[in-house]
Amino acid sequence: MAKKIVTMGELLLRLTTPGHSRFTQARSFDAIYGGAEANVAVFLANMGMDSYFLTRLPENEIGQSAVNFLRSYGVKTDYIVRGGERLGIYFLEKGTSTRPSKVVYDRKHSSICDINAEKINFDEVFKDADWFHLSGITPALGEKCITLVEKATDYAKKKGIRISVDLNYRNKLWDYPDFEKVMVNIIKDVDVCFGWINSEEDKEYSVADFAKQGVELDNFKNIFSNMQKRFNIKYVVTTLRENYSATHNAMSALIYDGNELYQSKKYDFTIEDRVGAGDAFAAGLVYKLVNGANSRDALEFATASAVLKHTVEGDFNLCSEDEIMAVAGGNTSGSVQR
Repeated sequence: MAKKIVTMGELLLRLTTPGHSRFTQARSFDAIYGGAEANVAVFLANMGMDSYFLTRLPENEIGQSAVNFLRSYGVKTDYIVRGGERLGIYFLEKGTSTRPSKVVYDRKHSSICDINAEKINFDEVFKDADWFHLSGITPALGEKCITLVEKATDYAKKKGIRISVDLNYRNKLWDYPDFEKVMVNIIKDVDVCFGWINSEEDKEYSVADFAKQGVELDNFKNIFSNMQKRFNIKYVVTTLRENYSATHNAMSALIYDGNELYQSKKYDFTIEDRVGAGDAFAAGLVYKLVNGANSRDALEFATASAVLKHTVEGDFNLCSEDEIMAVAGGNTSGSVQR
């Protein structure tokens, strides 16, 4: 029987300039849907999970188009609330060489911002659920979204459902002190935390480029150990990205289980579309852990999943388990399969 995974967040309309055009050059945009938690939901559905997505979308043709888009990838939309006036939007300009990618948000007053958590039947949402995944992006959208996240995580914790939280701090959405004030309560007693809450001594690692400063494993072990003790988290996890250019990166990842800090293999790769790579990583780790894999194997699979996502256009990682396992096993030549 497939595992039931619940994810929750905002589904966005993604408008991307063609090729590597600048916003100021664009006369058209390529339109698809995406968003951190939806990206996780699609990957898990692609892996054969019973993947449910909870959000609020407008009761109009654009909202229905977004619902249909999720359904086309096998995501279960039973818990989507309808209402509000608009879908959130983000505009993407894909960088190249020395020019970085850029994102512009247009999501104020979107449907989810006015969601009423009191009207959501969490008994039904979490019935027979094996895992709940959320991120720090949703509470950045306003007080009602903070209430939604708090009520959902409290319910899942009381029911003993395994929980993963991707901190996903977005400085275009809220200030760090506000983020920290909310998230320190959300991440208490969860199973997996992606990223870490900065202490004064480790703030330099919040947006680090490890191609420039290198990876100091002892520092990470101290940071993760403090995180685990402070918040009673089973696994603290992060990716380590090395930025050589907008289209050439390297990546590995770390997981800490309270005793051992394990680092995955490092991959060097070129980028077709970077958006959603962190979500592919989170989804890969959740998929393996919920199916009983050990933390090392889960991390290797998650890292390979993230690396492959960089080769896929759009928000979603549409690679198969066999393809990810092949990369994790060392097959990174990209030779034609016949």
